[in-house]
Amino acid sequence: VAVASQNRKSVTTHLGRCRKFWIYTIEDKKVLNRELLELPKELSFHESSPHDTHPLDDVALIICGGMGENLKNRLARKSIGSFVTEESDPDKAVVEYLKQN
Repeated sequence: VAVASQNRKSVTTHLGRCRKFWIYTIEDKKVLNRELLELPKELSFHESSPHDTHPLDDVALIICGGMGENLKNRLARKSIGSFVTEESDPDKAVVEYLKQN
C-alpha cells in the first residue's frame, strides 16, 4: 500500500503532483514495515506518461486525500486500487482502510 504524503507527515490531498509516498508492507491486515519512496518531479503522475512503467506499478493500493477520475482510471488500468480518505495521518489512514476492507 502506498500513501501519498508530500510533506512526509500527512496524507496529500492532491495525488497527481505528489512525489513522496509511504510504502506499507501489509500481511494479514497488519502493517509489517513502512518506508519512504521519493520520486523525481518527472515521475509524479501529473508529469509521467500513463503508458510508461512507474515505480508504483507494483503496489496494490494508493491512499490519498483526493484524485481526479482520469488518475483513478489510470491506476485501475494498472490494477492499482485507490482509497480517498479525509484522515490526515498516514498510519491512521492505512488502519482505516484495513478496517473497511
